[in-house]
Amino acid sequence: MGAPALLLLLVFNYLPMAGLVAAFEDYRPREGFLHSSWVGLENFRYLFTGGDTWHITYNTVLMNALIIAATLVCSLALALLLNEIRDLSPRVAKVYQSAMFLPFVFSWVVVSYFVLAFLDADHGLANQVLTALGRHPVDWYADPGPWRIVLVVVAVWKGVGFWVVAYLAAILAIDPELYEAAAIDGASRWQQNRRITLPLLTPMISINLLLDVSHIFHADFGLFFQVPRNSTPLYPTTDVIDTYVYRSLTSLGDVGMSAAAGLYQAFVGFVLVVGANWLVRRRNPDKALF
Repeated sequence: MGAPALLLLLVFNYLPMAGLVAAFEDYRPREGFLHSSWVGLENFRYLFTGGDTWHITYNTVLMNALIIAATLVCSLALALLLNEIRDLSPRVAKVYQSAMFLPFVFSWVVVSYFVLAFLDADHGLANQVLTALGRHPVDWYADPGPWRIVLVVVAVWKGVGFWVVAYLAAILAIDPELYEAAAIDGASRWQQNRRITLPLLTPMISINLLLDVSHIFHADFGLFFQVPRNSTPLYPTTDVIDTYVYRSLTSLGDVGMSAAAGLYQAFVGFVLVVGANWLVRRRNPDKALF
């Protein structure tokens, strides 16, 4: 039963690792990996000496950190609220759960048009509201200032439904007798959530955070490329490592530099997840990933 998943893991995760050799070569498709000339660390030097490299690294880490924190807080809060609604009306809880999960199945292309419907300079809902309030309309796709908030909101709106389902399933697995005993002792619902639900969810939260930290250098390409519609004025806020490498690959065709950036992201992610796991293990070994 595990063979199909293991096969996919082999084909899409392990076999492509052989292509990392291109990070140290002046790769030419006609010559292939075995015969392209060896350039050592030249691709990494090109990657790190670019004027925008440290800025896009800062954008990548900052935006991913904001999205991880916002998604965690919102998903936990909504899961707790859904659990309360489920006790009162299971049917209503299912409707809310389905409504929150629906955006998760949308592609980023579809989401980008939803955002455009709100932020279009001429016909967007946001500018219509501003005009009705007597304010001047904003050219949203030329002003990078608000886009950190916009991208975080869009990412949370699209992804929070999945984590709400995951945390709600974990809450439902908690022994109901714990809540019954707490209620007999006079604990309120807030106290039950604080003293029972959240502590028992901590191992799952720790594992999810460790996995998210490992991908903090890998920005969601669809979010940062499709939603801002690759608008050049927004690059100071929306440009991350993945979009920078994509534009470099499409404009320069430099496979070696793209491979070097991928190796850099993977190595830093590995170091971060090992370091974060070490810190968690020192504090509580039972909550560590490995």
